[in-house]
Amino acid sequence: MTNNDNECGSPRASAVARHPLLFITLLVLGTTFWLLPAELRAAEVARVIPAPTVDETTAPVAATEVAVLAGGCFWGVQGVFQHVKGVISAVSGYAGGDKRTAHYETVSSGTTGHAESVQVTFDPRQITYGRILQIYFSVAHDPTQLNRQGPDTGTQYRSAIFTENEEQAKIAKAYIVQLNKSGVFNATIATKVTQLQGFYAAENYHQNFLVVHPNHPYIVINDIPKIENLLRVYPNLYRADPVLVATAGISN
Repeated sequence: MTNNDNECGSPRASAVARHPLLFITLLVLGTTFWLLPAELRAAEVARVIPAPTVDETTAPVAATEVAVLAGGCFWGVQGVFQHVKGVISAVSGYAGGDKRTAHYETVSSGTTGHAESVQVTFDPRQITYGRILQIYFSVAHDPTQLNRQGPDTGTQYRSAIFTENEEQAKIAKAYIVQLNKSGVFNATIATKVTQLQGFYAAENYHQNFLVVHPNHPYIVINDIPKIENLLRVYPNLYRADPVLVATAGISN
């Protein structure tokens, strides 16, 4: 469990609600960070990377497809994909471990095998799986960081792609090879590709966190720059109005 206000999950939204003075303090801090020039705020660096040479080649059979991606704190990854055209839903949750341990306090111990992940449901007629991965690698996180992301450390913040079928695994693995060969990153990609065993939605207070708490210091420093980078690097894929999770349908 984290204790730093600049780390994912701290302070929890429920704790902020219980302490009005804390809320006011965070609001002031967040507003101050937001007023800084973009170059001083942006802890995230987006990279312009080539599109995958291996991608879905056949006409989509299903109306929707799902990508499960882990790239550090799920607040920012969810926030990015909520602003991507063709994305129908982006749900924060846990993947890589057992259902019984898929709870924030337990996952934060780093001993469950889970990674904070986002289940991205998208329309393959509007955006392909490969393009989803292009955004994931270039904007949503830094894939060269091992078992950490920004201020967050531990295996629960690892970079991982959880694939639903052989085609997804083929595309993801080929893209990692392609990007490593391209030299676009200054280090080897640490992202692991594994078969999805189960995805478990996170607690309601984690859903839509970036949208609900845009002035939270962690969000301002680490995640708002991701949204700005998405608009800058992929203007044709950016949607101004985020697609939101209906938390009433999520059981924790």
